[in-house]
Amino acid sequence: MIRKRIALICLRILGWDIDQTFPEVKKSIIIFAPHTSYFDGLFGKLYLINAGVKHVFLSKKEFFRFPYNFFFNAYGSIPVYKDIAFIDKVVKMFDSNDKLHIILSPEGQLAPTSRWKKGFYYMAVKANVPIIVGFIDYEKRRVGFKQVIWNVGTCEETMIEISRQYRNVTAKYPERFLIDSRYRKHFDNNTD
Repeated sequence: MIRKRIALICLRILGWDIDQTFPEVKKSIIIFAPHTSYFDGLFGKLYLINAGVKHVFLSKKEFFRFPYNFFFNAYGSIPVYKDIAFIDKVVKMFDSNDKLHIILSPEGQLAPTSRWKKGFYYMAVKANVPIIVGFIDYEKRRVGFKQVIWNVGTCEETMIEISRQYRNVTAKYPERFLIDSRYRKHFDNNTD
């Protein structure tokens, strides 16, 4: 309880608001975007501590070299390996926990990318857990989630819906944030 209050106080001191309370979900893959700054992780971490949810961050394996490994381990991160065995490892983590939220950025890096990673989708499908679409909006100074995708459809349907959710979110460095170009065409001319 004290950790939750401290996290909320820190967010308020830094000038941030929480968009809404965390949904009643015991297990999920949480994606967050935009991810253009290391500060994104700080605000996301404070939000999750305040929400009181058990979580693990997935971070690049390159970050787990000495001496950075101490920070990332303390932060609650585990290294990502880009293979099918890693997806199976995540599924086993879900199977061995009553409550767990795995957090990652589909952009996969701080630099601009027009092709998001899809590993999170396959993790959610294989583990049979929903995807929570989290966000960090620097213009509105808000952190939270946009939607819970309970019934994860095809990869294309899911990526279109996720891309749609991030249309009006402002990154710390807006020039570095690109929505996946493969799915943008599905809603660019749509005003909904």
